[in-house]
Amino acid sequence: MTITLHPGSVPLADLAAIFWTGENAVLDRSFDSRIEKAAARIAAIAAGNEPVYGVNTGFGKLASIKIDAADTATLQRNLILSHCCGVGAPLPENIVRLIMALKLVSLGRGASGVRLELVRLIEGMLEKGVVPLIPEKGSVGASGDLAPLAHFAAVMMGEGEAFYQGEQLSGRAALERAGLQPVVLAAKEGLALINGTQASTALALAGLFRAHRAAQAALITGALSTDAAMGSSAPFTADIHTLRGHRGQIDTAAALRALLDGSVIRQSHIDGDERVQDPYCIRCQPQVDGACLDLLRQVGRTLEIEANAVTDNPLVLSDDSVVSGGNFHAEPVAFAADQIALAVCEIGAIAQRRIALLVDPALSYGLPPFLARNPGLNSGLMIAEVTSAALMSENKQMSHPASVDSTPTSANQEDHVSMACHGARRLLQMTENLFSIIGIEALAGAQGVELRGPLTTSPELQKAIACLRAAVPALENDRYMAPDLAVAAKLVADGSLTASVSAGLLPALEG
Repeated sequence: MTITLHPGSVPLADLAAIFWTGENAVLDRSFDSRIEKAAARIAAIAAGNEPVYGVNTGFGKLASIKIDAADTATLQRNLILSHCCGVGAPLPENIVRLIMALKLVSLGRGASGVRLELVRLIEGMLEKGVVPLIPEKGSVGASGDLAPLAHFAAVMMGEGEAFYQGEQLSGRAALERAGLQPVVLAAKEGLALINGTQASTALALAGLFRAHRAAQAALITGALSTDAAMGSSAPFTADIHTLRGHRGQIDTAAALRALLDGSVIRQSHIDGDERVQDPYCIRCQPQVDGACLDLLRQVGRTLEIEANAVTDNPLVLSDDSVVSGGNFHAEPVAFAADQIALAVCEIGAIAQRRIALLVDPALSYGLPPFLARNPGLNSGLMIAEVTSAALMSENKQMSHPASVDSTPTSANQEDHVSMACHGARRLLQMTENLFSIIGIEALAGAQGVELRGPLTTSPELQKAIACLRAAVPALENDRYMAPDLAVAAKLVADGSLTASVSAGLLPALEG
């Protein structure tokens, strides 16, 4: 399937499809005329004598140096090669493809001054599977994601390195094998490619999509924990949440009610609860996870705007003037990444407390210590809970806001930066940790529910347990546990656990 991108109005759903399933992407051809008009304007400036930043001048602190028209191509080539200073491991392929699609959207707005030839090459690279090798580190999130995007642009020039059909090749070799031709960059084109927030935005979107998937799974595992602990579903009553009014809280409570509907375990103690109130990790799930859902939805709106934005510099405006501004500063993305980090941290924190509740016989209302069938001889989920605590703590440490940091760069020309790129990149590790925490809760919740037999949980939660048990058998006696945790985390990460319950039951990102 190929997604047609309409610059200025690309929805989150299309970006999610590119990220999760690798859908191809092309620009709506109706935008070609805008692109060509802006390119003609830049070409005219390049042929003249009036200095315009980035077209016929140096860059950054070197902007006062005028460049001869004969050196335009060399200027752009040097710009890209000198900015290929990324370090670290390559970014994952799905994130690089998302970066490429976002750059298409930005160029498609017709304010960047690039030729259609560049747009068609990016489309061809996406179609043929040429994936630039972009090192994960090197951007401070201002003046654009310069180093990451330079590694992308270098491949378009036949330089750098790329992956093609599972093989790491030189950029030129990858293009040749795919039947594509490298470009010689014209005036401003190098700057248009590397000025922009596309790397930061793609990483933030990846964090958002992964965090939302974990948040949905946490409702399933939270409902499992509630039933396993013989918790009350009364705190999920609709009127309670309507009285407060927060959309995420209302939607989260509705999902928990639906997940628990028809539970025989719940019916067995609905009239005879000895506890007046459950601990907060059970009772306050709608308030906590709902607030996280609201935060993710708010971030989604911010990142959708940014994904459709023109963030390079200078820009060709509607009156044909070419004006230098600062859209490359990624402060909105940095704030968005920090908000996602907070939500990820809190979803994991309350889930970890539910795991701790289930393994503690003083709190779990009749379940055996550590959910072991023969405790003492068996340690059950004792250390799985410890692992969840370690991951929760690690996420807390990583949740410190990146956006409050700044350091001057480029001889103080770029004297305030957003740190959006690494603020967003940490979300990959944080969500990986969260997948494992939620996976451990799935193991604990399913084990606890099964220990309540012959009483059964709800039909929806039985489907979730069946999904888990198809990959991880019940814990009868102690065994080598690491593979169980890895498989459970994968069921969360790849969406299998959320897909196991009825469609439409879990709250969507675009609520």
